[in-house]
Amino acid sequence: MRGTDRQTGKLFSYASPDSLVPHDHPLRAIRLLVNAALDRLSADFAAIYAPTGRPSIAPEKLLRALLLQAFFSVRSERQLMEQISYNMLFRWFVGLAMDAPVWDVTVFTKNRDRLLEGDIACRFLTAILEDPQVKPLLSTEHFSVDGTLIEAWASMKSFRPKDGSGEPPGPGRNAERDFRGEKRSNATHASTTDPDARLFRKAAGQSSRLCHMGHVRMENRNGLVVDAMTTTATGTAEREAATAMAQAIPGAGRVTLGADKAYDTADFVAEMRRLGVTPHVAQNTNGRRSAIDGRTTRHAGYQASLRMRKRIEEVFGWIKTVGNLRKTRHRGTARVGWMFTFTAAAYNLVRLPKLLAES
Repeated sequence: MRGTDRQTGKLFSYASPDSLVPHDHPLRAIRLLVNAALDRLSADFAAIYAPTGRPSIAPEKLLRALLLQAFFSVRSERQLMEQISYNMLFRWFVGLAMDAPVWDVTVFTKNRDRLLEGDIACRFLTAILEDPQVKPLLSTEHFSVDGTLIEAWASMKSFRPKDGSGEPPGPGRNAERDFRGEKRSNATHASTTDPDARLFRKAAGQSSRLCHMGHVRMENRNGLVVDAMTTTATGTAEREAATAMAQAIPGAGRVTLGADKAYDTADFVAEMRRLGVTPHVAQNTNGRRSAIDGRTTRHAGYQASLRMRKRIEEVFGWIKTVGNLRKTRHRGTARVGWMFTFTAAAYNLVRLPKLLAES
């Protein structure tokens, strides 16, 4: 018998978003880890909110929504609010009831900026790693470090002389400019739309771009990110960030730190050894003498550290693709760094359910 195409509504509905999500859905395991981490951050949330006044968006819901934006590569927060309004999976993960109103995108963005001021992204990454289930998965002795360029959300037309000289911009919103014969450098020029961005060329023969630089420290046992930061793009930024992250390694035991050829300098290697860190740096023998000799390369652990370089490149690829950070939509090193660190935490959350199931 053919059914009728009759559309009728019910006065009451007893369905909940949780009942519509399959019991074996991957987000269920991730949500347990997220909720445990957010519970550890309750005191940090209380410190950045006033005790009185009109209630804002709950920071727990806000962070869960931002995680969904990373997991599903939602292009904008406006599109994210649209998805939450009709996607029951998103409503369940965020913690909204079936009939709960969705926030205005402007309100959502302003509340996210408050978490930026409290450095919640770094604390969220730490809270995930402090989970009793996660700690046994982390190596405390062997790490790798690397940096990557993040193209700034600034046009080359905005890179103008700091003293206000130079050819004035033409008429219109996106006027043409002739850069021929003009010498530009970070010492004399700065972007008018993103002053933190720096002109940087990755290699000879490539074009210079306005960039920020992101850095991660990864433990070598399971390839989880344990530290992340963002700096201005300079020729020494990678080594300076690696030194800062090496100093942040807890404990007093001997550790190893793997890195690529860009870190093979006498100053960096000497500083690592002064800190009690064995530098497993790839040798750069291109026309000069490497700072790494047989005292380091003879050990099997050195080759093992070099093999982890492929893993850290995968981490960068995931963070920049999923977090929309190949060309970021955020301006300023602080904002870019917040999203970079938060997306690194999302990377860990994606990998942890499988690692926990195998352990």
